[in-house]
Amino acid sequence: MQISEILKPEAIKIIGSSTSKKRLFHDIGELAEGVLGYKASEVVEALIERENLGPTGVGHGIALPHARLEGVDRVCGLFLRIEKPMDFESVDRQPVDLVFVLLAPASAGVEHLKALALVSRTMRDAATCAKLRANADPATLHAILTDSHATQAA
Repeated sequence: MQISEILKPEAIKIIGSSTSKKRLFHDIGELAEGVLGYKASEVVEALIERENLGPTGVGHGIALPHARLEGVDRVCGLFLRIEKPMDFESVDRQPVDLVFVLLAPASAGVEHLKALALVSRTMRDAATCAKLRANADPATLHAILTDSHATQAA
């Protein structure tokens, strides 16, 4: 599996700021509806439900919100870069500016976990994150995220 299989170029958005995690999830829901055709309210509800189990802010300014949804036929990704970092209750208490969202079928098992591991590995790479933070063009961000040598899964 590669990030290019789960992240469409149009599923990348740069936002100036977000006032709360809930507002960010609404932005994500709108992007998911516009790009992937999923109902925004269902995406928001699923992300909030998952977030209530524990924050998905993994540290170093990165959050990996994810959820399983009815009606989703394969694992899909969305990426947002927030120009003004926001509190995400991250493990290291650092504000978040890079958000990689995964949406998976309700029945997804190993594919969801493989995708989460792939995204986690990619976002742990300091050089990749530095490039993501230094660029404001969605096409460039997509190219950075889908660079094959950085995103190969075992």
